[in-house]
Amino acid sequence: MNVTRATFDEVMVPNYNPANMVPVRGEGSRVWDQEGNEYIDFAGGIAVNVLGHCHPALVGALTEQGNKLWHLSNVFTNEPALRLAKKLTVATFAERVYFANSGAESNEAALKLARRYALEKFGEDKNEIIAFNQGFHGRTFFTVTVGGQAAYSDGFGPKPGAVLHCDYNDLEAFEKLISEKTCAVMMEPLQGEGGIISPDADFVKGVRELCDKHNALLIFDEVQSGVGRTGQLYAYMGLNVTPDILTTAKSLGGGFPIGAMLTTAEIAAHLKAGTHGSTYGGNPLACAVAEAALDVVNTPEVLSGVVERENLFRELLGEINDKYNVFSEVRGKGLLLGAALNQDYAGRARDFLVAATNEKLMCLVAGANVVRFAPSLIITEEEIRDGMARFERAVANVVNA
Repeated sequence: MNVTRATFDEVMVPNYNPANMVPVRGEGSRVWDQEGNEYIDFAGGIAVNVLGHCHPALVGALTEQGNKLWHLSNVFTNEPALRLAKKLTVATFAERVYFANSGAESNEAALKLARRYALEKFGEDKNEIIAFNQGFHGRTFFTVTVGGQAAYSDGFGPKPGAVLHCDYNDLEAFEKLISEKTCAVMMEPLQGEGGIISPDADFVKGVRELCDKHNALLIFDEVQSGVGRTGQLYAYMGLNVTPDILTTAKSLGGGFPIGAMLTTAEIAAHLKAGTHGSTYGGNPLACAVAEAALDVVNTPEVLSGVVERENLFRELLGEINDKYNVFSEVRGKGLLLGAALNQDYAGRARDFLVAATNEKLMCLVAGANVVRFAPSLIITEEEIRDGMARFERAVANVVNA
């Protein structure tokens, strides 16, 4: 059957507006479309393709497991899930793991666990959740309500209650909001969708201390910042603050759908048998691929290489800005970077994305004012320089249009 971009408009729900080209093959940080055009991938499937496309370790793990066992219900466990959970607990603060299919599902589980924990330990009045404006935690109705962007949650009827918001990096406002009614605080240790906003060290430390003071659980949403993205395995490791619950997805599977919620044994005990579940959570195929991805990423050479690549990205973006003066700053950490547009180009991030695609470069936006880059952690220097040359042509096209 011959399919094209036009087929999308004929058969798909119109909640996406994909590019005109249709990718068909990828290798490393290069992608080819139906016409045979080659693209450099600075998007990584929105911080998902942590090792690029078709990494041999991931292909090998999927092939091997695909010839063994595809799926079981959670009436049974399986070896890949147990190995992956063990490696996650060894590598992090966590003692217990719950597997899901996505970041949203992982966050849904975290929020339900926090509510259940508070109910059983402190009573039904301790049910408020605090999150931060411009935060993003997924698209289920609970998680999108907790996320601090009303545009994503408005228009679907009454929202889940007892969810409060304040500005990120505003410790004073947060201190006024938190109380003995607060059961949990959910935050990204580096805001992604909201504009690639890094946290102040004192802010994160203050949030942790206030959570402790009010017996509230601190949930770190590391769906986008986790699995090596910032140069540490998880971003909390570079902040010297440990959460009570951590969620991870995206890069965890290197492109295969999987998510996980990590927590302590004491907190996990409140998610007793039957209180939550997932048909595909802990799927053997997903866990086998994720184990392979974790084994590759969680090495000194890959994690230190993230910092080296960040420096090259910043250097080349600086050179582009010296010529065209379009960015006010480059934000973020590691290989989750955002080029924030200055006042002259405010609101035009998508123009730069479209121009980049036309120059055979795949990148992202983070809101209307930030061009976002989240490539493979092992993208080569040659690919970075090639991609940035294409991005410079895109910038020139926007500036000169």
